[in-house]
Amino acid sequence: MADSAGIQQGSPAIGAAGLVPAAPGAGGTEGSGAAGGSARIAVKKAQLRSSPRPKKLEKLGVYSSCKAEGACKCNGWKSQNPPPTPPRTDQQSSAVNLQEPCRSCSHTLGDHVTHLENVSEEEMNRLLGIVLDVEYLYTCVHKEEDADTKQVYFSLFKLLRKSILQMGKPMLEAQESPPFEKPSIEQGVNNFVQYKFSHLPSKERQTIMELAKMFLNQINYWQLETPSQRRQRVPNDDAAGYKANYTRWLCYCNVPQFCDSLPRYETTQIFGRTLLRSVFTVMRKQLLEQARQEKDKLPPEKRTLILTHFPKFLSMLEEEVYSHSSPIWSQDFLAGASGGQIPIHTVISAPPVARPLYYSTSPVSIDPSTCGSVSPARKTASVLEPNPVGEKRKPSEPLPHEENKRPRVVGDIPMDLINEVMATITDPAAIPETSLLSAHSARDEAARLEERRGVIEFHVIGNSLNQKPNKRILMWLVGLQNVFSHQLPRMPKEYITRLVFDPSVKHKTLSLIKDGRVIGGICFRMFPSQGFTEIVFCAVTSNEQVKGYGTHLMNHLKEYHIKHEILNFLTYADEYAIGYFKKQGFSKDIKVPKAKYVGYIKDYEGATLMGCELNPSIPYTEFSVIIKKQKEIIKKLIERKQAQIRKVYPGLSCFKEGVRQIPIESIPGIRETGWKPVGKGKELKDPDQLYSTLKTILQHVKSHQNAWPFMEPVKKTEAPGYYQVIRFPMDLKTMSERLKSRYYTTRKLFMADMQRIFTNCREYNPPESEYYKCANLLEKFFYTKIKEAGLIEK
Repeated sequence: MADSAGIQQGSPAIGAAGLVPAAPGAGGTEGSGAAGGSARIAVKKAQLRSSPRPKKLEKLGVYSSCKAEGACKCNGWKSQNPPPTPPRTDQQSSAVNLQEPCRSCSHTLGDHVTHLENVSEEEMNRLLGIVLDVEYLYTCVHKEEDADTKQVYFSLFKLLRKSILQMGKPMLEAQESPPFEKPSIEQGVNNFVQYKFSHLPSKERQTIMELAKMFLNQINYWQLETPSQRRQRVPNDDAAGYKANYTRWLCYCNVPQFCDSLPRYETTQIFGRTLLRSVFTVMRKQLLEQARQEKDKLPPEKRTLILTHFPKFLSMLEEEVYSHSSPIWSQDFLAGASGGQIPIHTVISAPPVARPLYYSTSPVSIDPSTCGSVSPARKTASVLEPNPVGEKRKPSEPLPHEENKRPRVVGDIPMDLINEVMATITDPAAIPETSLLSAHSARDEAARLEERRGVIEFHVIGNSLNQKPNKRILMWLVGLQNVFSHQLPRMPKEYITRLVFDPSVKHKTLSLIKDGRVIGGICFRMFPSQGFTEIVFCAVTSNEQVKGYGTHLMNHLKEYHIKHEILNFLTYADEYAIGYFKKQGFSKDIKVPKAKYVGYIKDYEGATLMGCELNPSIPYTEFSVIIKKQKEIIKKLIERKQAQIRKVYPGLSCFKEGVRQIPIESIPGIRETGWKPVGKGKELKDPDQLYSTLKTILQHVKSHQNAWPFMEPVKKTEAPGYYQVIRFPMDLKTMSERLKSRYYTTRKLFMADMQRIFTNCREYNPPESEYYKCANLLEKFFYTKIKEAGLIEK
């Protein structure tokens, strides 16, 4: 894969030698042969256009009708010594004299070009470009073995020949003009990305967009199999329909890559689902097979992307391509209730040039913020109102807090190690599978996976008398009323109905839909002026409980409110619901001032008021995934630290002798693991006494025989690259200056700087080095002096 740009699906009839590229004839690879063929043609055109004007006239005369008196019908000058058939387009033709007679009509070559005497240089260059395209197509016609393809080449050959004779622009005559199907493949993939992945964090969403661009690029330079080949492979397929698309593809996409006198379109922009269905299965199989065969040639940074994420991306897209009910192919995918089309922001555009399967970037600029406008839930409610009533949840739109996030502080852990560990845990193959029934799996893990597969979806809906009734929303509201009534038997049905069908739209409901029916929901009322929302009802139908739906439902509600900048929930929970709300972060400690909610929310007899404060920095629907990754990071760091400890110490035998307790620091090898005493010693409150004590300790350390490597800052000339590895350097000279300036107001500041000296040394130097050993010995001596001074417990 490192040597070619992809895999071709077309006929192997013609190789990519000379000017015959991979596309018309489908030989070679889509990136190497195709790009090479078009490049050679472009070079020949540039050479011809830079020729002297008489030379250009000679070339054009071969394709120009005779203008001699007597109404000569010769349509092109023919040499007395014709070249071989087909002509060798990779060789320069012999010089031709304008006075040389035509083999057909006997008139001179000059008689064939009289109409070009006053033509501008620009127009002549345009005609010369068509001439080379004609010669190229002539070669293709003679070499092509497939009858359908040969017929298309010949038709285009005649079209361009006619354009030269009439000095016009080549215009394809067809019953239909591009685009041939809506939505296009490009728009469908855009819809798919928004439909399935808008809930992801921005970094992961960017990865998906890169995969989508990669896929679109492959389609734009994919070589379609000929109709005859397809009939042999799929006998029962719509042969006539495929042949029509194949012909269009040749005329508008494939041949114009090399014959630039013809208008060119991207395959992904003028074809839609029909063509994609005809090529997707074979294309997916061949792409993945080549990726597996050439995995060792892939750049390391792209290996996980292509070998792990790309197959999953294609599998999910395949479901939508062949599904009869997929919403991504609906032209009103983002339509509002009024029927007007909401402008669709393109998140992906196909790259304009052929690239390898593992290309890293596209020249197309992408605004990640436009990729979070649609929920990952199935877009069946495409006619929902554009206002909050009935709107589709948009969990991944940029949150107000994101611009103000503070930079992550890594501390003393090297960035290279962090990146290496992150690459490991990002690779799903390196993460042990967690069963959904495992004690270690998150409560909402199963629900989150179902949402990604489109099994369940979430909608915020409400009843409005100001808009045209929506049948789907009304059916969902009825379903919600039934779920709440059945699961909350002590609540009056009339009261539930009144709030669920609240015509003033003060009450809304986040509905959970599965297989088109309501299985749960949360009814709530927002009080923006007071800064909180009251949760009125919360229920999931009994046969769908214990699947994590309740947790995932609440997480969606939290993200919905963060988007609307309301960061507090209040609810009255009965004795059966208190446990659930505690798991969702609610407590009896109400953060909202009482004056804010008294008189606004309803009191329920026998219920407990509970509140929840939202953190806008937390992506709640992905929170358990983040925690899982953090655990993996810590686990990997511990494993790496343990791997660095080569010495094995004998076990502790003192307990067998009756000893009940020993100091932690006396455990053999404990310090080598990175453990440090907590240091609960006394804190000297007198600044002068603290200064005197620290000065004495520092003087002892500087006088130690192993202190010589740390006396002054490290010089760049002595340790190249040191300051690229060590971001927070420290030395004893700097500490002396800090002590003198009374920087150390507490013992912890002093101990932190000293510890940094030892940590930096061990990070930069190998364990067998003299510096590493000096750091260990001096550290031991330092903590001895600290204990003697009473700054930490002995």
